[in-house]
Amino acid sequence: MKAGILSDTHDLLRSEVIDALQGCDYILHAGDISSQCILNRLEQIAPVKVVRGNNDKEWAEHLPLFLDFELGGLHIFMTHKKKDLPKDLTAYDLVICGHTHQYAEVWQTPAAGNRTLLFNPGSCGPRRLIQPITMAILSIDPDGWVLKQVRIPHSAREKAPKIDSGDIYKQIEIVVRDTEKGLSVDSISRKHKLDPALVEQIVRLYVTHPGVSVDGIMTKMGLLGKL
Repeated sequence: MKAGILSDTHDLLRSEVIDALQGCDYILHAGDISSQCILNRLEQIAPVKVVRGNNDKEWAEHLPLFLDFELGGLHIFMTHKKKDLPKDLTAYDLVICGHTHQYAEVWQTPAAGNRTLLFNPGSCGPRRLIQPITMAILSIDPDGWVLKQVRIPHSAREKAPKIDSGDIYKQIEIVVRDTEKGLSVDSISRKHKLDPALVEQIVRLYVTHPGVSVDGIMTKMGLLGKL
């Protein structure tokens, strides 16, 4: 049995993702789909198990926030944000979340002989700065199960903007401040001589995550933290 695992498509279903999902028996999507048409296309490939993400609005109100299910003998739990996971994960073999756009595999401390893999497939939607475009394929057979990362090359037009790693915190503060003043991306870019692509991504993260801190924006950009 094979299952494709993906998250944070954000209304973009790449041809490479469609190709990677061919032959899968199931598709598991950890949220931030952003439109029904993405689900419709995925359902043409294989049955889809999906949870609602923070950017899935009115159209997705029928989607669950959590899923607890078995697949090929594996007990799986799935939700969009890590912070919404149950405190006790020992009943599960595989726990899937998304949201951070960062691929991660973290084995939990064994308890009573059971190991739980906390897994984030990253994002295979629009590229976010330096982060790679990723998803995964879960393979299950009588001998066990394994996850294989699928990394998708970005196109030339998705080239990551230039980032001054020594000054990025200050740059984000400046962009957030001017965004609150109502300035446009182009105006902020010209005013401070910043890469327009960098400014656009900072503004998008700030606008779509109300109340997010500068550290939070850096984490979502892949400059801080892990899963």
